[in-house]
Amino acid sequence: MKLNIGWLYPELMSTYSDRGNIICLTKRCNWRGIKTEIINIDKNSKSFGNIDLLFGGGAQDRQQEIVTRDLIIKQKIINNLIENGLPGLFTCGSYQLMGHYYEPSLGKRIQGLGILDIVTIHPGLDTPRFIGNIIAEILTPDLKGSILIGFENHGGRTTLGKNAKPLAKVIKGYGNNGADGFEGAVFKNIIGTYFHGPVLPKNPRLADHLIKLALEKKYKKLIELSKLDDSLENIAHDIIMNKYGQ
Repeated sequence: MKLNIGWLYPELMSTYSDRGNIICLTKRCNWRGIKTEIINIDKNSKSFGNIDLLFGGGAQDRQQEIVTRDLIIKQKIINNLIENGLPGLFTCGSYQLMGHYYEPSLGKRIQGLGILDIVTIHPGLDTPRFIGNIIAEILTPDLKGSILIGFENHGGRTTLGKNAKPLAKVIKGYGNNGADGFEGAVFKNIIGTYFHGPVLPKNPRLADHLIKLALEKKYKKLIELSKLDDSLENIAHDIIMNKYGQ
């Protein structure tokens, strides 16, 4: 088996070690004998080829503005892929761009793809950023009850619309906006989140969930992933939970 993993704008959108998510997906596939190919998607990309899984990382406001000019051109392609069940993970800046728009503290509103029913507004430079470790409980059926740990660093406040479903309930930290208690959003097989760190090495069950979805869609059959030794990841997970009294 083989997975083609599309990586959106790796040179512009990979803050806070987000490229570690690509490394994690690749390693967890390769350790199981699943081949992988990373397909970088940038402004020169005319088509997405045979992508089985899509990833987008975080970026600063300036990089988001640059990316969105090209992303809008690719909007129809991306929307069709996601509507047809393509799995994907979008962190921070790319999460915001999957929504209707991102309004920075300075400058013009940045138009998003409108795939997720969310809007993000930065309230101003005098408003504290949401920075620190974050813990949240997943709400979506396939992983319901699983605990995510990670790191967040964002100034934007994201609000979910009526058609958006939250990824998780915040236990420690801020999440989408620091007010409603929710973190991230899901639509079909894509996940948007503010978890950096990067998120997948710290949460191998989430990584395997994305790999399984991608394989099942591609090969049109149920996939049972072989178990890996996640003892180190589990120890690190427990240390964070104990540190914050969870």
